Amino acid sequence: MKIAFVKAHGAKNDFLLTWRKDAPEGDAAAMARAICDRHTGVGADGWILVDKEPQILKEADAAIQLYNSDGSTAEISGNGTRCAAAFLIRNGLTAGVARIRTGAGVKTVRLLKRADLKFDFEMNMGQPEITAPRFELPLGSGPLDVTLVWIGNPQCAVPVRDFDFDWRAMGAEIESHQHFPNRTNVSFVKPVDEHTIDVRFYERGAGETMSSGTGSTGAAAAAVSRGMAQSPVRVLTPAGPLDVRIEGDAWLTGPAEIVAEGVFFFEARA
Repeated sequence: MKIAFVKAHGAKNDFLLTWRKDAPEGDAAAMARAICDRHTGVGADGWILVDKEPQILKEADAAIQLYNSDGSTAEISGNGTRCAAAFLIRNGLTAGVARIRTGAGVKTVRLLKRADLKFDFEMNMGQPEITAPRFELPLGSGPLDVTLVWIGNPQCAVPVRDFDFDWRAMGAEIESHQHFPNRTNVSFVKPVDEHTIDVRFYERGAGETMSSGTGSTGAAAAAVSRGMAQSPVRVLTPAGPLDVRIEGDAWLTGPAEIVAEGVFFFEARA
């Protein structure tokens, strides 16, 4: 079976986008695992199915469904939604503003500038909900002081002094901790100055990522709530900075770039 795709990334958090009407019928989770595999597939952090069906869309220009690279579904990706906005604009289906229905509701993405296939957007992420300002999460190494945030998906923000420890292993332990029956995204947050934090990400269903839109938003909200930073917050990621402004709702500014398109040959396995 053939799966047509466009590849895009938002600050090196990469996604494959396919029109849902063109996607083969069958096990979408298996398709996501195959197409996202970095050795035997195209390679990506996630696969996004895009709907542009007027009869089912009222308040939105399009609807998206995100599959993580492990085949699980996610409510939303900030970087992925910007990539979807770039996909829609490139196809002439919207112009300066894209309204995209996600699993976390309709998100408005405003185009700030464009240079061919490179885009900069500001996205309304909605109002962050601090579900636990300071929570002691029991780990094998002892209790860990974290902040839990809901930003359309679950976020666990871990304040740190540096990254000179195996934060990837800790991220994997936290992601699937029994306290999170549906797993969680994890961010390790290091304060830099009053308006800057440095963050590393371990995402639910994808593992380490170079950046994360919802992770950056959750980390910024957690840092503000703990007095580690003030809005606006520049989030330094391994892929470059993302900017978060919190004014009731959180506003995320960052890039998206379309880098490839093609066809993946999917072979269903028994």
